[in-house]
Amino acid sequence: MRAHIRHRSIAGRVRDLIDRFAAATPARFAITIFSALVIVLTTLLVLPISARDGQATPLVDALFTAVSAICVTGLTTLDMATHWSGFGNTAILLGLQVGGIGVLTLASMLGLVVSRRLGLRQRLIAASDSNPSRIHAGPVSESQAIRLGEIGGLLATVAISALAIEFVLALVIIPRLLVEGFDVWPAIWQGFYFAASAFTNTGFVPTVGGMEAFAQDPWMLGAIGTGVFLGSLGFPVIFALVRYFRTGARLSVHARLTLVTTVALIIFGAIAVIVLEWNNTNTIGGQSLLSRPMTATFLSTMTRSGGFSTIDINELNGSTLLVFDMLMFVGGGSASTAGGIKVTTLAVLFLAALAEARGDNDMHAFDRRIPTDVLRLAVSVTLWGATIVAISTVAILQITKEPLDRVLFDVISAFATCGLSTGLTESLPDSGKYILAATMWAGRVGTVTLAAALAASQRRQLFTRAEERPIVG
Repeated sequence: MRAHIRHRSIAGRVRDLIDRFAAATPARFAITIFSALVIVLTTLLVLPISARDGQATPLVDALFTAVSAICVTGLTTLDMATHWSGFGNTAILLGLQVGGIGVLTLASMLGLVVSRRLGLRQRLIAASDSNPSRIHAGPVSESQAIRLGEIGGLLATVAISALAIEFVLALVIIPRLLVEGFDVWPAIWQGFYFAASAFTNTGFVPTVGGMEAFAQDPWMLGAIGTGVFLGSLGFPVIFALVRYFRTGARLSVHARLTLVTTVALIIFGAIAVIVLEWNNTNTIGGQSLLSRPMTATFLSTMTRSGGFSTIDINELNGSTLLVFDMLMFVGGGSASTAGGIKVTTLAVLFLAALAEARGDNDMHAFDRRIPTDVLRLAVSVTLWGATIVAISTVAILQITKEPLDRVLFDVISAFATCGLSTGLTESLPDSGKYILAATMWAGRVGTVTLAAALAASQRRQLFTRAEERPIVG
C-alpha cells in the first residue's frame, strides 16, 4: 500500500513538473517533444526488424526518415516502397500521424484523456498551438481563430476530423487500388497509408513506382489532392467550418484569410504550370489536352506541402521551379499539417503593403482591423524562414557543388515540409543529409515555436523612448 502511494506520489510530481514546464515555456516544450519523438522513431528504424532485408539501416538514413515522418515532410533517402518492413512502415505511419496532428495539440489531448478534463494549463498549451499571439495579447477578440473556451471542441475536432477524413479517403482509394490489381490486404493497407500520407501532407508513397501508375487518373489524383487540401487548411479552420455549417456562426478572419489565400495560390500555381510547362514534353507537354490542367492543378496543390508528384520534378523548367519555390515557402494554413511560413503570414504582409499604399494607419480584412503586433509576428516568421533557407542552401551548395536551382528547391521543400524533390536529396552525402534533416526540423518546429516564443517574450515598458524615423526604401 505504501509502495503504491509512493509510486502515485512520484508519478504525480513528474506530471506536475511536466505540466509546469509546458505551461511556462510552450516553445521549449514543443522542441523537447518533437526531438524526443524523432529520437524514438530513429531508434526503431535503425533496428534490423524495420528493414525488409533484416539488416540495420544506416543511422543517417534512419534519422532522416524519422525527421521526415515526424515533421510530415516526405523527403526520403531510401525507397519507401521496398526498403522498410511491415514493422518499419507501421512505425513511420504512426510517426507521421503524430507529426500531422501536432505535438502541442497531441499533448493537450493526452492530458485530457489522463485527467478526464481539460484544465486551464492544457487549454493554454492548445491555444498557443492554434494562435500563438494569444500568449502575449491575453484576451482576444471574437475574430480570432479559436476562443479559449472552445479549445476542448477544437481537440475533439482534431481527433474526429483526422480519423474521419483519413477513413473516407481510404474508402475512396482502396477500390482504385483493387482495380489496379492489388490484392485485398495490400490494397487496404496501402489505401490507409495513402490517406494518412495525404491528409498529413507527408507525401510518402507506399507503392513501387510511386505515383507513375496514377499519373493521369482523376479518381486517384482527386482523392489525394482533396486530402492534401483539407490537411493544409489547419484544424482551427476545419473547426470554424464545422461550426459554420452546424450553427451558421460567422467565419473568423483567420478562416477567411486561410481559405481565400489558399485557393488563390492554388489557382495561381496551376495557371503558372500550364503557361510555363505547356510545351515541355518531359512534363505536362506529353499529356493529353484534358490531362494537362488536371496535372497542373494537382502539382499546384502539392506545393501546399503535399509532396506527391506525377512527373519528374527535375524535368521542370527553371522558371517553374522558381514558382514552386515561392509557393512551397508560403506553405499551408497555421496549425495545420502543412509547413512553410503559412498563408496567413503572406496575407498579413500583403494587407500591410496594401494599407501602406492606400495611406491607411491600420490593416483591415473582412470588416475587421488587424493589430500591428500580428504584422511584427509575420515579419519575424518570414525572416526566420528566409534565414534558415539561406544558411542551408549555402551549406549544401558548398558540399555538393550542384546547381543553385536544384539545391534551393530541395532546401525550401525541406524547410516547408513539402517533400517534392529534384532528386538531389537521394544523392546527398551524409553531411548534406544531416543538414537537410536539421532544415526539416527547424522548418516544422522553428516557425511555430518562434511565434510562440516571440509572443511569450513580450514585456511591458514603463517609458517610451524618443521617436526617430530611419529612411526605408
